[in-house]
Amino acid sequence: MGVKESFLVKNKQITLDNIAEKIGVSCTTVSRVLTGQSKKYRISDRTTEIVQQTARDLGYVPDQLARALRTKRTNTMGLVIPDISNPFFSTIARNIEIQARKVGNSIILADSQEDTQLEIESIRLLQSRKVDGLIVCPVGEESAHLKDIVNSGLPLVIIDRYFTDLDCAYVVSDNYHGALEAVEYFFQMNHRSIGYIQGRVNTSVNSERIRGYRDAHARFGQAVDESLIVGDSFGKRNGYIGAKILLAKSPRPTAIFAASNLISLGAMTAIQEEGLKIPEDISIISFDEQPYSEYLATPMTTVAQQTSETGEIAFKLLQSQIQNEGSPTTEGIILPTELVFRKSVKQLKHPT
Repeated sequence: MGVKESFLVKNKQITLDNIAEKIGVSCTTVSRVLTGQSKKYRISDRTTEIVQQTARDLGYVPDQLARALRTKRTNTMGLVIPDISNPFFSTIARNIEIQARKVGNSIILADSQEDTQLEIESIRLLQSRKVDGLIVCPVGEESAHLKDIVNSGLPLVIIDRYFTDLDCAYVVSDNYHGALEAVEYFFQMNHRSIGYIQGRVNTSVNSERIRGYRDAHARFGQAVDESLIVGDSFGKRNGYIGAKILLAKSPRPTAIFAASNLISLGAMTAIQEEGLKIPEDISIISFDEQPYSEYLATPMTTVAQQTSETGEIAFKLLQSQIQNEGSPTTEGIILPTELVFRKSVKQLKHPT
């Protein structure tokens, strides 16, 4: 087989016909080589190599739209998360993207900015792009639009937060036991006045964490002081305001449990402004382990989640649904957490 004299196709997208014409083979052969079917159709290694090299030389880019029309798949998945600036969600997104690349898929990412309406709009946009499936981290209080996705038959996996009335696959952390273990540790260190800066209310994440907070009090025979539960979102500003409120109390609590990494950052800012030191003046534990947690001036005791695993498992659940059309999974996976002990909790001499 000889290669024809080189030619250029100017101002025009290179097609399979162009490649076939240049090297003197059929368009079908080129298509089979470039879709990885050389062995299936017994195309020689030499021909395969020439086709692939010619495609590279000509700058051939597969027409994904045409391929999607043939296969009825776009090899793209939609991902909607509440806050890309939050290291927790950015790590999940990164690992989902890594898994997608391994199988030749692409991810279209949308940031809902903790806004339900933006979440709904993002999902509609992704559906209009004909994604093969969706991974959504819901803002948290409404599920009607997610039920519509399930009813439409589009593969869906939700992460981090879930709805008891939504029949679809999900991957979440064991928020209840993570919070329970953290607050129990405060009690074991003789703390009895423990402030809790919560996240967005009416979300499964916050509900489970506050349940753990309350049950830890019950296990130690301690009534919950409702005035020590403050906050309404998972952001840094909420942590700052919540800590200011708690530190203004007289007597002030001896410990603070922050419901997220960003909440703990805001709380630490407020603590520093008040001229207080961790853990000498006040102890703190953060739900969420971050790369910087051990490098803070006072290394932070944290509740570590399996962030990377969350993204990988969510992707594989979605991929399974896509590959097995008509067999949607409703499997719920709860990943265990781990309390990472550092130096942000002081042991008191007596219960206070």
